[in-house]
Amino acid sequence: MVMQNNIAPAEGSKRKRKRVGRGIGSGHGTYSCRGLKGQKSRSGGGVRPYFEGGQLPLVQRLSTKRGFVNVFKITYAVVNVGSLNVLEPGEVVDKAKLVQMGLIKSAGKPVKILGGGEIDRGLVVKAERFSSVAKNKIEASGGTVEEAGIAAKAR
Repeated sequence: MVMQNNIAPAEGSKRKRKRVGRGIGSGHGTYSCRGLKGQKSRSGGGVRPYFEGGQLPLVQRLSTKRGFVNVFKITYAVVNVGSLNVLEPGEVVDKAKLVQMGLIKSAGKPVKILGGGEIDRGLVVKAERFSSVAKNKIEASGGTVEEAGIAAKAR
């Protein structure tokens, strides 16, 4: 029966720490595993982790190249719900309609509808993405939401 007073670690899992500088007989005396003379043998000695022996360090050679470009990033053309309030009730709002209204520059990017502003008329809104607030506002005003394109496929 295993009891708390006789629990022990597995055999060989615990090691005693290396005690350097404790006499010749220990095998780690005299120079204490530091070799002879030089910067690395002194106390506080050693070089910075990025030091390259005097050569211009990589950190400085590549100083202008910071970060990376995510090639998979999707940038959306965003439209707030409040800007759709000028349309007639029951009208269908899609990418072509948004370009025609001047709310987005081109139909090249996917569209995301955000919840800024208020809407008081029921519209049929078609876009790739909707924020949860925008979706709730459109449905509360009697409209419908249709997700299409990349966002619908990704889920």
